[in-house]
Amino acid sequence: MDIFHSKRTYMFMIALFGAPQCLLFADQVTLKNGDSITGTIMKKDGDKLTIKSEFLGEVTMPWAAVTSIRSDTPLFVSLPSGGDVSGKVNTQGGNLVVETPARQESTPLGSVPAIRGGEEQQKFEKLLSPNWLQLWGGYFDLGFSLARGNARTDTLSSAFNLSRVTRNDKTTLYFNQIYSTATVNRVNSATAQAIRGGVSYDHNLSPRVFLNAFNDYEYDRFQDLDLRFVVGGGAGFHAVKNERTVLDLLAGADYSRSNFTGNILRNAAEAYWGDDLAYKVSGVTSLTQSFRMFNNLSSTGDYRVNFDAGTVTTIKRRFSWQVTASDRLLSNPVFGRQRNEFLLTTGLRINFAQ
Repeated sequence: MDIFHSKRTYMFMIALFGAPQCLLFADQVTLKNGDSITGTIMKKDGDKLTIKSEFLGEVTMPWAAVTSIRSDTPLFVSLPSGGDVSGKVNTQGGNLVVETPARQESTPLGSVPAIRGGEEQQKFEKLLSPNWLQLWGGYFDLGFSLARGNARTDTLSSAFNLSRVTRNDKTTLYFNQIYSTATVNRVNSATAQAIRGGVSYDHNLSPRVFLNAFNDYEYDRFQDLDLRFVVGGGAGFHAVKNERTVLDLLAGADYSRSNFTGNILRNAAEAYWGDDLAYKVSGVTSLTQSFRMFNNLSSTGDYRVNFDAGTVTTIKRRFSWQVTASDRLLSNPVFGRQRNEFLLTTGLRINFAQ
């Protein structure tokens, strides 16, 4: 009987003191509509605030909807005048107050550039002065299909993408290939054989404007293209840039050198324009699209078009399933060849990061 009463008393003490004590060690955000969210403040970036709740997961809300904020652990706060301070934060009379060890820092709530929790601050500092071997991440795609019967076909496709993104620039290395064969009546022949790769570099001049340089290589057996070498550069504009959507518009000039079978050589100065889109459809699925129009300045009226689009759905943290469509159009192919080369591939994607 005493044991029973002791357990009941113990549970009562937990209910009475334990739950409120847990809440004391949580950050809290209050919104204009009166709602309060308790959890761990992760970051305030741009016009969004993200807090991680034990039951709701990561919750992102407009910063303009926040009326008060309180943290029970130190946060890193960027000041409008420049520089960062660290300490517990609260709001007083429409101002954000940071309790630093030396003094209080107060700034209007609406003018706070950024707030970062400990984990986000580590990521931020890592981006400030990384060495060349840091911050690389990317993926490797592998797809294979076959058919057996009256005809025997085999197709192997692969792709590799490696990017390094800092606060000021982005470097990307890319490579993809497809090889397909078919055997009919014991006669084997290739039906698709193409290799594409290159490197690109973007450098931010401002939050919206960046410079772009690239170097592309391409081989396509069925366009009789032995090698296309392209080097160029220009400028770009971040038309849309938020957590869900990134849309970049680009334009510039390049030099193209194409070697075709039969000692056919084409050199051209080109003007190019296009866009790059990345869109998060959901928490596990994303969409990408890239378009480039290359107008020949050496032979007016001729042009090339590169178009790529794809979807990726996460299976597990490191593994995804991808579907990619790629189209290359050449307005003046060599004699006997079609203008268009369209490829559709699907397969497993393995993601990796530094």
